[in-house]
Amino acid sequence: MLEYLAYLLVGVSLLVWSADRFTDGAAAIARNFGVSRLIVGLTIVAIGSSSPEIFVSIMDSIKPCDPGDLHCGPKIAIGNAIGSNIANVAMVLGITALVRPLIVESGTLRREIPILFAVTLMGLIFLWDLKLTHLEGILLLSSLLFYFIWLVRLGLKSRTKDDPMLEEIVEELPDGMSNGKAIFYLVIGLLLLVISSNILIKGASGIALHFGVSETVIGLTIVALGTSLPELAASIAGVLKEEYEIAIGNVIGSNIFNLLAVLGIPALIAAPSIESKVLTLDYPVMFGLTISMAAMAYGFKGPGKINRLEGTILLAVFIGYYAIRFF
Repeated sequence: MLEYLAYLLVGVSLLVWSADRFTDGAAAIARNFGVSRLIVGLTIVAIGSSSPEIFVSIMDSIKPCDPGDLHCGPKIAIGNAIGSNIANVAMVLGITALVRPLIVESGTLRREIPILFAVTLMGLIFLWDLKLTHLEGILLLSSLLFYFIWLVRLGLKSRTKDDPMLEEIVEELPDGMSNGKAIFYLVIGLLLLVISSNILIKGASGIALHFGVSETVIGLTIVALGTSLPELAASIAGVLKEEYEIAIGNVIGSNIFNLLAVLGIPALIAAPSIESKVLTLDYPVMFGLTISMAAMAYGFKGPGKINRLEGTILLAVFIGYYAIRFF
């Protein structure tokens, strides 16, 4: 058990560190080749922040399985996609709002919230028969491409100074990295993402076996918690600098990305079956939290706000869900 726990902790730590290096390197290379700061922030940085979930999904989907083993397949990846969305809203926003109440004024965020609802409904429809098909994987990943195209076009049409979130995205990008250093960061980050994902999956699978629970449950809880740490760190750093749009924008963007990419990858590669409790327990919890976040952040009569009381409620839901699901 201690060996598997060590694998898990090392895997999560390396995954978070390598994701930062990969993102910094890719963003710097793009900037050095003349790509606008806004496009880099809306695409490369968005992909990089979700790279832990993506690489866990890829490695879990291509792991070898014995023929006829119904318990094998990308169970951790499926759990991680949904569990990360639950952790992002309930834990990340809950803790962040306790640190400092979140104020949301961005029009871009208000336009992304309906997209998150549409993507959540799409995922529900695809999971309804307790199986993801190769075609559904293609549809999910194609939708991700269209989402990025829409996001970039929207960003280019908007005046950055008129939208707090777009302004904060541009200001957060690093400056002055040479191509040599950027390429080194990109390569080392990519290699360590692959290695750390495999280490994390090995540890998670061993813990699932030790406790007699499914790999889906471990993906929903322990793995999702670990891969949501970059969003937690970014959100807390954002509110401490009064960049509130970055804090909640990270969560909305990451949740869209998880449903389209982290579910789409195992669907495309492995077409896995889904545990029934995912549809009857986990997805409804995720859906309910998404509705709650939208109601808090939308701001029907002015700027949206998530206060400390609402943050406490979100965090309590997170703890209660983990207790019920794991034990």
